[in-house]
Amino acid sequence: MSSAVQMPPQHTPQPADNVLTVNNIEVVYDHVILVLKGVSLSVPKGGIVALLGANGAGKTTTLKAISNLLHAERGEVTKGSIEFKGERVDKLSPNELVRRGCIQVLEGRHCFGHLTIEENLLTGAFTRRDGNAAIRRDLEAIYDYFPRLKQRRSSMAGYTSGGEQQMCAIGRAMMSRPSMILLDEPSMGLAPQIVEEIFEIVRKLNATEGVSFLLAEQNTNMALKYATYGYILETGRVVMDGPAQMLRENEDVKEFYLGVSEGDRKSFRAVKSYKRRKRWLA
Repeated sequence: MSSAVQMPPQHTPQPADNVLTVNNIEVVYDHVILVLKGVSLSVPKGGIVALLGANGAGKTTTLKAISNLLHAERGEVTKGSIEFKGERVDKLSPNELVRRGCIQVLEGRHCFGHLTIEENLLTGAFTRRDGNAAIRRDLEAIYDYFPRLKQRRSSMAGYTSGGEQQMCAIGRAMMSRPSMILLDEPSMGLAPQIVEEIFEIVRKLNATEGVSFLLAEQNTNMALKYATYGYILETGRVVMDGPAQMLRENEDVKEFYLGVSEGDRKSFRAVKSYKRRKRWLA
């Protein structure tokens, strides 16, 4: 086995095509702990991009840096810049970013458990100023995308299933009429069939409504099935990126993220040693 392989060529779209561009950002917590170390990525207009990596790799921190939610956790972007639709947004408040069309669906769904499904969806339209008629039309459109939610529209969100709460969280985000959604771990804790259903809805929203998605996912196989491009994070750094098809075919990605290995299986000791000297970090 060779000790080093050259990094694959960059395939990131040109800036003019990007709705989101993250330029070499660093994130520090409590003024001391360096979590992200020079992360750069981009999302093309109308694209689905996957942000992949194990738990603790920095995926959620990256999304919160983009959506300006770090200050609630004593974190801040100390270097680099974040641009949305060609304008710097790393100094904006989360509310201002939502008004510009970028919204995050947090890990863990975070529905208002004491409100009904419909009331939850309507909270997503809080920043809109285009009138009740337009909001009601969009609500019915959300029910078309999420038939389960229409059936449960009068149910308290806290008493619905995890899959229904995830659909509610995505539908609530769509009610703000975003041009981009940051989706954090949509498959977490859900049955495979429900995960597939949610990703199919994401693809439909992308194709029909033109909404761009940045998906942070540990389920690499599912994410690369629906995304067109992917970035792999490890310990706060982007260690590999490329078109989804290229990542699916990469031997390192197949072995360590997709659970597919050609030839004899390595021992646990050998795998640990190999992980420490991954070819793309050599």
